[in-house]
Amino acid sequence: MKLKKITQNRRDAFEGPPRRYDDACAAAHAMEILGERWALLVVRELHTGPKRFTDIKAALPGISSNILTQRLEGLELTGIVCRRVLPPPAASTVYDLTEWGLQSAPVLMELGRWAARSPWLHGTHFSPASFMLSLRTMFDPHSAKGVAGQIDFQLGDTRLTSRIGNGQIEIVPGEGASPDLVLSGPAEAVGSFIYGGVPLAQLETEGVVTVAGDRGLADVLPGCFPLPETAEKPDG
Repeated sequence: MKLKKITQNRRDAFEGPPRRYDDACAAAHAMEILGERWALLVVRELHTGPKRFTDIKAALPGISSNILTQRLEGLELTGIVCRRVLPPPAASTVYDLTEWGLQSAPVLMELGRWAARSPWLHGTHFSPASFMLSLRTMFDPHSAKGVAGQIDFQLGDTRLTSRIGNGQIEIVPGEGASPDLVLSGPAEAVGSFIYGGVPLAQLETEGVVTVAGDRGLADVLPGCFPLPETAEKPDG
């Protein structure tokens, strides 16, 4: 697969992010290149692999086609995202993270860990990419002591493979060989089991989640991902 390069005249004309703080702090520069609304979420969605324009838009239901086009163009110009043309028979254009773009994963995780304490955290949409990053973020080695196994998540069209053992977790896009447990359903439903305390049996009865494999492993899974204590709301 070849990278589809931006035309040279566009690169020559590009002088950096459109909004500048004139601040030498690298954190300020990070906000210049990722602070536009939706930009960080577009990057988040590409952490599960290359996606077509329509795939990204479907994962971000509140974004318009026009805004998504602008954000992808800006991220491409700054070197965070690139375009690839898949070989036949697909022969379609997909967006992917560059090597530098992939290095944003720890940033997203730490930002999520911090914001998980917010007393105003809300929302119902939970994409597979968000689910994957949340598992990496919230995994607690102490709580997961003695837990081991391969758990696959089938979240709509997205397959994630996770391996827990020796107080560590690895979770990557794709299907693993011989999983001990497979949880299938929308990311929101599986997330309500992992984080929301909704019993797995209830989700199965409602027909939103299916379970295949080690039920004992499923029972202890939520305990491996404790949420942080919620910060206090200000008085008044």
